[in-house]
Amino acid sequence: MIKKNKKLVTHDGSFHSDDIFVAATLLIYLEKNGETGEITRTRDEEIIKNGDYVCDVGGIYDEKNNRFDHHQTLGVGKRENGIAYSSFGLVWRKFGIEVAGSRETADFIEKKLVMSVDANDNGIDLFKSNFPDISVYTIQDVFATFSPTALEDMEKDGQFAKALVWAKEILKREIKKANDQTEVTKIIRDFYKKTEDKRLIVVDKPKVSRFEIWDALQDFTEPLFAVSGDKEDWYAVAMRKEKDSFGNRKDFPALWAGLQKKELQDATGVKDAVFCHNNLFLSAAKSKEGAIKLAELALLK
Repeated sequence: MIKKNKKLVTHDGSFHSDDIFVAATLLIYLEKNGETGEITRTRDEEIIKNGDYVCDVGGIYDEKNNRFDHHQTLGVGKRENGIAYSSFGLVWRKFGIEVAGSRETADFIEKKLVMSVDANDNGIDLFKSNFPDISVYTIQDVFATFSPTALEDMEKDGQFAKALVWAKEILKREIKKANDQTEVTKIIRDFYKKTEDKRLIVVDKPKVSRFEIWDALQDFTEPLFAVSGDKEDWYAVAMRKEKDSFGNRKDFPALWAGLQKKELQDATGVKDAVFCHNNLFLSAAKSKEGAIKLAELALLK
């Protein structure tokens, strides 16, 4: 049985990833509890006072009474790593476990998404570009595209609603992928445990991506290459030196760079070899045996 609408209040005017994800989080939370939410964007004090959830407006942080503003003079506190809370972080701290389904997944989303949004909203730099003339495109930039320009005749509330649809889907997908990654990690690590020569891990499980392999095996120092695939699409991938780095623990042979099909087959003796990436982190073959052979040859170089 659907319960009555809850009143969600946030500020009007310009919107950012903070207030968008706050609304997305609360709507998902309410849905999980058989409720619905009606969003009002305003600074009217009377409407704010009567809201069931008030976020990023109102000047009050009171978790018990669902008031989640962070614009007070002294702020509302920081995490141990120094990143100050914005409204998204405050809402996630209270409702994240229920929305995500577990503490483990809530913590993962906190680190991957919530802290990034909070840092940006509080003017905290998380990184510096290695190329000063190139801007890093972030989740904040994605939602900034929904804001009307000075030459457009658009209602900001309507654009906020469009951005909110995206934010809900992003958050739901991140939660789903995080929950599934926990199970996939267990599967990959089982292959690791059963492998005698741990320099090369064969993950004989269809649809496992190289990104899932990198995440699952990054904490183990022995693996240099991993093999996985499905039907006639198998690959050998080099393990990364560090998480979120493109450096390899061991490259595929430099002479293989950019070779495809017959060229790579002649260079390796692997009859079903398909290609080797120019950056020497990935080689592919049509069979599991072919991909394993490519990895074994790379270990010898």
